[in-house]
Amino acid sequence: MRPLVLLDVDGPLNPFAGSAETRVGFVEHRIRLSRWNKRKVLRLWLNPALGPSLLGLAERTGAQLAWATTWGHRANTVIGPAIGLPVLRVVELDDSGGRWKFPAVERFAAGRPLVWLDDDFDLYPAERDAFLGRRVGVPTELWRVDPRIGLTIGDLAAVEAWLGGHSNAGTAE
Repeated sequence: MRPLVLLDVDGPLNPFAGSAETRVGFVEHRIRLSRWNKRKVLRLWLNPALGPSLLGLAERTGAQLAWATTWGHRANTVIGPAIGLPVLRVVELDDSGGRWKFPAVERFAAGRPLVWLDDDFDLYPAERDAFLGRRVGVPTELWRVDPRIGLTIGDLAAVEAWLGGHSNAGTAE
């Protein structure tokens, strides 16, 4: 089965918690989104080099990129074009009774090897541990990205190495 690389926006691709010194290579974007507060301008920092880097990672490893973000399908219309990603599949998030993204990701991944790039895993430790417990025997890596720095070339190299060693393996991480 093709492994999945799930992408969160805020934190990994938009290092919202950073500063000019920590957001190296990221470009500020100001956007207004319909149905959200139309008066409010959202400030995002996106690195245009990340799209091609993620596509290269997917090509070299045979992985499938997909969005796992509260941005939902808007990631395909706002974030993807800004960093050079095509339209990707979207994990359909729901409230899940306060269990965050884990139930939706579990349904979406359906037993496939998985690397998930996010910054919030530690906010839900019981849900995280239960999710990992249900994926025993399925290679799974929850890759925490620092929301002050965003996704780095070092992160991508480590993810690629993990995928190279686990994408067809039968043991869990």
